[in-house]
Amino acid sequence: QVQLVESGGGLVQAGESLRLSCAASGSSFSLMGWYRQAPGKQRELVARIFSGGRINYGDSVKGRFTISRGNAQSTVYLQMNNLKPEDTAVYYCRMVVITDEYWGQGTQVTVSS
Repeated sequence: QVQLVESGGGLVQAGESLRLSCAASGSSFSLMGWYRQAPGKQRELVARIFSGGRINYGDSVKGRFTISRGNAQSTVYLQMNNLKPEDTAVYYCRMVVITDEYWGQGTQVTVSS
């Protein structure tokens, strides 16, 4: 069973930065990424990276967030710069291995104005 371990959330002020990490046990991935869900809103894509290197970002984070792969086979990072109060949400790591999908438990990011 694949397990995803997330870290790096916290409370920051607007304009500051955070880096989220997601480490997965098990095999290499088809894609890994970050999604977020704010209270009363649907879960949305933040950023994802495919095994071949293609990257997608959500429109609201383009130019501020960067997703990257770690040296370990199934580790991804999300560098979040110039954070805004509207970035406040629970951030979830997602991993897809062929047709199987796995989610982390989520890490809270809170940005104060």
